[in-house]
Amino acid sequence: MTLPSEPIYLDHNATAPLLPEVVDAMVPYLREHFGNPSSAHVYGRRAREAVDRARAQVAALLGATAEEIFFVAHGTEANNLAIRGVAAALPDKRHLVTSVIEHPATTEPCHELEKHGWRVTWLPVDAEGRVRVSEALAALRSDTVLVTLMHANNETGVLQPIAEIAREARARGVLVHTDAAQSVGKLPVSVEALGVDLLTVVGHKFGAPKGVGALYVRRGTPLRPVLLGAGHERGLRPGTENVASIVGLGVACEVALRTVMVEEARVRGLRDELWERLRARVPVLALNGHPEERLPNTLNVRFPGVSGSALLAAVPEVAASTGSACHAGEESASSIITAMGVDPSAALGSVRLSLGRTTTHADVVVAADALAAAWKRLSAGVQAGLT
Repeated sequence: MTLPSEPIYLDHNATAPLLPEVVDAMVPYLREHFGNPSSAHVYGRRAREAVDRARAQVAALLGATAEEIFFVAHGTEANNLAIRGVAAALPDKRHLVTSVIEHPATTEPCHELEKHGWRVTWLPVDAEGRVRVSEALAALRSDTVLVTLMHANNETGVLQPIAEIAREARARGVLVHTDAAQSVGKLPVSVEALGVDLLTVVGHKFGAPKGVGALYVRRGTPLRPVLLGAGHERGLRPGTENVASIVGLGVACEVALRTVMVEEARVRGLRDELWERLRARVPVLALNGHPEERLPNTLNVRFPGVSGSALLAAVPEVAASTGSACHAGEESASSIITAMGVDPSAALGSVRLSLGRTTTHADVVVAADALAAAWKRLSAGVQAGLT
């Protein structure tokens, strides 16, 4: 089989290629429609109309109203605004609940609040990477302000029981935020079905450009701005709007609304075939995470006897990633994988393979063969070194 001239891209959870429709929609706002949306003249009005249209497109994808969508630069800003903004709005209650598998865009704001006297309950996860609903509800207290849990984990793709937790938390007067950076655009996401008060959207995870995102804020949710400046985004997010990228985000949401069901099924089939092909050639290959409750595009597996980073370095035909970290030449296991009870030495063999709209059946065949062959070579080398 002829190998592709470029590596097969299986890192869509890191970032997705721009959709052609997104590029086409953005170009006019990079060239002729350059106005500032706050300007009253025709150039400004054109930009403002584009931003308003994109706001409605994002809202439609989430089942929200346009007035509940606020544009930001990225998911990190959205999470900070949700967490720190609620904390600033409700300073008398100083407890929040999160989990040990959150993205740094959530954990770091939580740690910062801890430095200022807030108490944070860090929920563990089970062996399949899910927060237990009973433990989440048991963590709620009379002074709990917010529960913030990611909808889908960026490494394993595991989906958290947001709706079940949100139903009880909100009944007790506790606000709920979910970081949906990985799930929006990959499967249907409804703010009403989830029952959340705040939800983070990240454009570059599903075909919009980097540098744009959105925060859904349910009408009536107490929230104060994190950045100080002028009155953009109805006072919650100062700064001149990134019009071209906002247009791109809106179009990506429109495409997702139209195609997400079909694309979810297609990618899920490819992901499952990749898993079966790898499992047939790699004995004792293990799945990290829940077998069903995970993103349709994400396959995180543990290759026995080798490190994931060494494996990927031996497969130039495939562009993927691991969740492990390397400091001063020493590799450490992913905290997400070890949080599920996996031994750190075994966790080092983890590789995240995340598919997307550009992934084809041929990609899956070539990637599976290349990864399995590289594992066999590396394993033989390890065994030879032991004898």
